[in-house]
Amino acid sequence: MIFDVGGVLERVGAPAWEQAWRMRLGLSQPEFDAAIARVDAGGLAETGVLSEAALRSRFAETLGLSRVEADALMADIWDWYCGQLDAELVAYVRSLRPRVKTAILSNSADGARREESRRYDLPSLVDDIVYSHEVGLAKPDPAVFMLACARLAVPPAKTVFVDDAPVNVDAAAAVGLRALLHRSTDETIAAVEALIRAE
Repeated sequence: MIFDVGGVLERVGAPAWEQAWRMRLGLSQPEFDAAIARVDAGGLAETGVLSEAALRSRFAETLGLSRVEADALMADIWDWYCGQLDAELVAYVRSLRPRVKTAILSNSADGARREESRRYDLPSLVDDIVYSHEVGLAKPDPAVFMLACARLAVPPAKTVFVDDAPVNVDAAAAVGLRALLHRSTDETIAAVEALIRAE
């Protein structure tokens, strides 16, 4: 069993930090959106090319922030990124071991392991965590699904993948994983249990 984090194990809402910081900086919505788009236009943080320190520097430079303001902004972004734990789903995932090997596969940025470990102790939840920034591959790249399976030593056909993004679910299914689109906790738990019973 491989689970996504944001939108699945963690409930993540709209990025409230954006509106708060736009107003704090006195920028119009188009000005703020354009500035944020320039911070990591190539999505480099997601594959580990851009470190957390470099990302912080880019935010500071692009938005004209002091070091203290940049640190505060990053703290707000991490609070949003980590969301709120879905306690029911996490408890279920924890209950799967040892009868099922479990992992997390997350598109992430440098610092995610630290922040999610500190808040939720995710390493104790599963057998393995594949963070995109640590392996240089991000969903929906087929290679990252194959890597996650290889690290669990389970073939794709025997692996179930749960994600809330249809593009990632489709990509996982295309390389042979049994992929489930997460819509609700109850539905996901029922679907996973049905697959386990069938196996």
